[in-house]
Amino acid sequence: MRKAGLTVYSYMFWIFFAITSLVYFVIAEVIWLITKLFDRRLLIHQIWSCYWASSYIFFNPLWRVRVSGRNKIPWRRPCILVANHQSMVDILVLFLLFRPFKWISKKENFSIPIIGWHMRISGHIELERGRNYSLVKLMEKASDNIRKGNSLMIFPEGTRYPGEKLGPFKDGAFRMALEGKVDIIPIVIEGTAKALPKKGAILTGFTKINVKVLDPIPYSSFEGKPVRELMHEVRDIMSEEYDHMHSKNTSI
Repeated sequence: MRKAGLTVYSYMFWIFFAITSLVYFVIAEVIWLITKLFDRRLLIHQIWSCYWASSYIFFNPLWRVRVSGRNKIPWRRPCILVANHQSMVDILVLFLLFRPFKWISKKENFSIPIIGWHMRISGHIELERGRNYSLVKLMEKASDNIRKGNSLMIFPEGTRYPGEKLGPFKDGAFRMALEGKVDIIPIVIEGTAKALPKKGAILTGFTKINVKVLDPIPYSSFEGKPVRELMHEVRDIMSEEYDHMHSKNTSI
């Protein structure tokens, strides 16, 4: 598809995104009102959120997404899900996992019309960067969610790294796993940087995207380990898998 065609298609896609998001949000509100009294973890609401996000993958012929290993993520037992971050498309493709989890996301995202409103009623956790009291509050909310049986989804890089390698990790996710005494499940995403650039909203054309859930890292294997040592070990595991996936994709 030529550049002019991609520009027109991109505008059509984002108009479709905006209109359908409003419709999906109204449905989400109804589901929340009906189920909140008996579904305290909002599992039904989460499944609708997964369908909502996934619809933009299903109806977009430019993106072909392959998800493997989703059955490694438990439905009832809480864990810390850590994924690398290349593009805003990562958020959509991670909902293809169709598993219950709460996002930990920067505060600014909760101010986005419709999407931010939905994040609030869904019980996702906001982080205000650069403020110590916010970090303390974040850890408290994370611990509370783990006690309730909710898994947490985090981008340990903290921002998008669309390059050839993973970016440096922050230690928050691993601190949560140690304090909550829960397993860590790494998730590696490859290809989304090509689907949508970090700056701009014009789609780049046909893209193959891979999402791979790696083997869980049980709490018993890192109990008592220094948090930064754990952080580097998990990053090494994810980085090795990413390099393999990336080299395989670029050689096709």
